[in-house]
Amino acid sequence: MNEDMTTAPVTSGAMPSDVAGMDAPTGVVGSALELIHAGGPVVIILLLMSVVALTIVFLKLYQFRSARIGDLRTARDAAALYRAGNTREALATASMSRNPVAETVAVAIRGLHKGLPETKVREEVARVAGDRIEALRGYFRPLEVIGSLAPLLGLFGTVLGMIDAFRQLEGAGNQVNPAILSGGIWVALLTTAVGLAVAIPVVAVSSWLERKVDHVAHEMESIVTQIFTDDLSPQVDERSEPSRLRAAPPMPAVAPGE
Repeated sequence: MNEDMTTAPVTSGAMPSDVAGMDAPTGVVGSALELIHAGGPVVIILLLMSVVALTIVFLKLYQFRSARIGDLRTARDAAALYRAGNTREALATASMSRNPVAETVAVAIRGLHKGLPETKVREEVARVAGDRIEALRGYFRPLEVIGSLAPLLGLFGTVLGMIDAFRQLEGAGNQVNPAILSGGIWVALLTTAVGLAVAIPVVAVSSWLERKVDHVAHEMESIVTQIFTDDLSPQVDERSEPSRLRAAPPMPAVAPGE
């Protein structure tokens, strides 16, 4: 009897640590499920929207990495080689990169190297450049919709929650319990908080992605234009100044009457 009484506390003392270790993740998951249940369908919709937005962001990052949009040096080197008269080397340099700017530069150099009219080459370059930029801008619209719709949806859930809270307060009659109103208010505000938590990062990431594409479009226009124009930098003017523009030697003086 004594042995049973002495061992019982040991066994009961060992249980709390094991149970605590097992209940820790369950408690976190339970709290999350409780918040989702309290927020209702609006929170579930917002969470689904966040999953869609996160998927799009990962897809765009993978696309940008595959397209190597940060590799602008290749296109610049190709344009410099073409201006220097090394057409074949410039075409080989531009063709070895998957960067949209380099691909567009390669199209311009290839068209001019084949002797095609400059007007047709410009039209083809504009078409290729438009296709590349449009591909980079793909799925931006869903991100913009999620970023603008999430706060409104959260506010809509808050309004519905406040209506339900005041309806319960009215049903209580003279036996008004402040806990009913306060509990309904925090549950209602939960949807607004979730909506802002979804919208803020989506808007920030969407703006960053758009800025990256705008930078690529600007560099594409600038570098491709160099293929169709001459280099007018001061260094080139000094090296290739025509002899007729250089200072001519002074003419010998002519005596009057000659």
